[in-house]
Amino acid sequence: MTLRRRLRIQPGDDSGNAVVEFLGLALVLLVPLVYLVLVLGRLEAASFAAEGAAREAARTYVAADTSEQGSARAAAAAGIALRDQGFDDDPVDALTLRCSSTPCLKPGSDVAARIDLMVPLPFVPGFVRSVVPLEVPVSAQRVAPVDAYRAHG
Repeated sequence: MTLRRRLRIQPGDDSGNAVVEFLGLALVLLVPLVYLVLVLGRLEAASFAAEGAAREAARTYVAADTSEQGSARAAAAAGIALRDQGFDDDPVDALTLRCSSTPCLKPGSDVAARIDLMVPLPFVPGFVRSVVPLEVPVSAQRVAPVDAYRAHG
């Protein structure tokens, strides 16, 4: 009796190859899909952070008594909103405030707050980042009106 007959191996038998092919195909398809979900989740968090920071910065600025106080409060509010979504960016660098009139807190004027973030792609090593920019810009802008009946002082 030959070895082939004892083990009952048929020529061209592919038993067990389906599992290997499934694992290979799953790896090729699932790894990029998981990475895409991670990237989209991080970008969505950045979008929420930028929207919330811009909204709160504009609202706190127009509620302040002076422009200097408003700038400090707007930066603090933007920092809280950014940290809430896991971003450690400096709110002073990310925040830009613009006024529709001079002085800035003149009754009936508008204050626009803009937040600009650079979101790095996850799991990219530092040496690759130094060669190729692998960051996605995210920004948001909100406008808040200064109360028309505000006592200007």
